[in-house]
Amino acid sequence: MANKTIMLGNEAIARGAYEAGVKLSSAYPGTPSTEISEYLAKYNEVYTEWAPNEKVAAEVAIGASISGVRSLACMKHVGLNVASDPLYTFSYTGVNGGSVFVVADDPGLASSQNEQDTRMIARAAHVPVLEPSDSQEAKDFVKLGYEISEKYDTPVILRTTTKLAHSQSTVELCDRIDVEDKTYERQLPKYVMMPASAIGRHLVVEAREEALAHDARTLPANKMEINDTKIGFITCGIAYQYVKEVCPNASVLKLGLVNPISKELIEDFVSKVETVYVFEELEPVIEEQVRAWGFDVKGKELFTRQGEYSANLLRRVLFGKDEAVFDKEEAPNRPPILCPGCPHRSVFSVLNKLKIHASGDIGCYTLGAVAPLSVIDTTICMGASISALHGMEKARGKEFIKNWVAVIGDSTFLHTGINSLINMVYNKATGTVMILDNRTTGMTGHQEHAATGKTLKGEETYAIDLKELCHAVGVKNVIEVSSFDVKKLEEVIRESVNGDTLTVIIAKAPCVLLKGQKFPNVCVVDADACRKCGACMKIGCPAMTRGEDGKVKIDATMCNGCGLCKNYCKFGAIKTVER
Repeated sequence: MANKTIMLGNEAIARGAYEAGVKLSSAYPGTPSTEISEYLAKYNEVYTEWAPNEKVAAEVAIGASISGVRSLACMKHVGLNVASDPLYTFSYTGVNGGSVFVVADDPGLASSQNEQDTRMIARAAHVPVLEPSDSQEAKDFVKLGYEISEKYDTPVILRTTTKLAHSQSTVELCDRIDVEDKTYERQLPKYVMMPASAIGRHLVVEAREEALAHDARTLPANKMEINDTKIGFITCGIAYQYVKEVCPNASVLKLGLVNPISKELIEDFVSKVETVYVFEELEPVIEEQVRAWGFDVKGKELFTRQGEYSANLLRRVLFGKDEAVFDKEEAPNRPPILCPGCPHRSVFSVLNKLKIHASGDIGCYTLGAVAPLSVIDTTICMGASISALHGMEKARGKEFIKNWVAVIGDSTFLHTGINSLINMVYNKATGTVMILDNRTTGMTGHQEHAATGKTLKGEETYAIDLKELCHAVGVKNVIEVSSFDVKKLEEVIRESVNGDTLTVIIAKAPCVLLKGQKFPNVCVVDADACRKCGACMKIGCPAMTRGEDGKVKIDATMCNGCGLCKNYCKFGAIKTVER
């Protein structure tokens, strides 16, 4: 079989894992890496799963590797922080069956709380990194990753970025290879990382890295294109495409293996070109190494360390001009906003009414930070809302948090929030934790998790009962309430924040975008009864606008009849009718 098709970068990565003979993949959804697992789940030959968090996903993949099969773990850049503990040790132990970690960085912060460069973590962990520049390479580099992993006895990171993950190009499909399982042998010095073993393995890691750097000179993933020798670029990943677009005649050293780097390869290229630019997104990882070897190159003094690169950035720096493909002034400003009928809006409207601050977490509900809801005060990382609230109470006392709650989603609670809640129980906290249970991992596109009752492949499974889980870790006061029962919500929140016990409030209502959701009703405004007070507008529903006469209008094509606006109209001007 050998035919070509158009694939997203993420789809090509999944295809590469399939063709490489991978038998197990574990991941936690995180944009821009999520679709890899969703595509991979379509191949019955590969066991795929959603793990509760990236640390667990990494450990599952490590276990599979040690047993002797090729394994995959997928995550976004901040997820690698969660998985770094097992990764650093896995670098020491090495592999049995090949193991690749796909890590998606997010230059430009399309959907992340920070920008970070996975290459820097990999360098600290002494793990090789491959970085493709198009979908074909995305597929091919996954397969190459397994070859390197098994040849050099190391886990391998495939680094991708948002632009590569979500752009399309041609891919040649190949058959799946049949990889024989490796024999498992008990090797304590290799796999049991107590101090005596780890000391010896550190030496192995150094020798491995030196050998890989030496061999990188002839590695096919690294390509040298000598054209016009007056100007040359050392580049990698999607940035290579911008170089070829703007300077098609320039000489280019495209590094597919970005860690470790071959000094001999750099020296060879620099000796052939008059002026060399290092063009890499985010941190000067390649540049710093090249400069440390004493080579004269131009880099971050010209190119930013922030955001996504583009062809226009390169044009501006080299030629002082821009070739915009559209008039930026005509592009409308479209800030993110909670969907019409989102249960988070209902909860936040109550918190806003009560003037309560929320220690926030990672998810759609972060949008509660902006006007008009203006509830979320902090967003740090997955699970941190609960820990931060606990820290506030222990630092400032119970009185300080009487107008605070921690807000976390159901998937995020299972990710790392449960650990934080255990800490609150253990250390005698009295705060209020709100779990916004919308029955999905909404922020990344509605993936299943351990409390939804379905696996990644859509199979029925046991659904974790969040209320019982909270009871099991020692929380005595756990209250379930509908997210749209604003009167009950107000009552239990008031009572909880003024109480002297740890309380978990589980606000339940499914995400409005979940498949199978039906909306038989719609809200309408009686214009004669509307007093233009604007109370209903304070919830920030995008289905609601004001007409020229100042009266409220509801767009029936956007409204799903949740009735939240109706609860805030004191004059009965809003009614729910059958659609």
